[in-house]
Amino acid sequence: MPRKFPNYLLFAAAVAILLAGLKLAGWMPLLAQRDLMRKYKSVEDVKAELSIREIYVPSYFPQNLSWPPSAVLAQGKPFPALIMEFGQTEGTSAGLVISQSLSDTFRTDGKIRMAQLKEKVRYPLKGRDSTLEVGTCSSGEPCSRVSWKEGNTHITVMARSTPLELIKVAESMLR
Repeated sequence: MPRKFPNYLLFAAAVAILLAGLKLAGWMPLLAQRDLMRKYKSVEDVKAELSIREIYVPSYFPQNLSWPPSAVLAQGKPFPALIMEFGQTEGTSAGLVISQSLSDTFRTDGKIRMAQLKEKVRYPLKGRDSTLEVGTCSSGEPCSRVSWKEGNTHITVMARSTPLELIKVAESMLR
């Protein structure tokens, strides 16, 4: 019996080394693709891990939206981009989606889609030239989107709300 005991220890050590190797192998893609679009716990985590210097966050929130963001997605490559989704206090759907990117082709129409565009106008947003779009979402509720450029950053704010509420949120992001 004394001879078999070391064999069990050797087997247990080999299994432990194999499990540690598999765990490390599971982390390798995440380390290699660190800058690609992925989910983060908070805006602070994005600032700490990616080279996005300025993140525009609203200081005004309508009562029907919840803080903190229900989802924060970001990427560093091929260009820095960030998406913040805010849930509605009643229900599970997104009520507000804010995106910012260094690319003007970056689109985030996933969580809030405008089914019917009723009006598209240029709007002076605290001295910035912006585009305001007003329409309805697929469920028939009001949908609004405003987009503008802040330095090199393209910002889009979309909400299941009237344009007045949307403008208040967007203006609160600017200094």
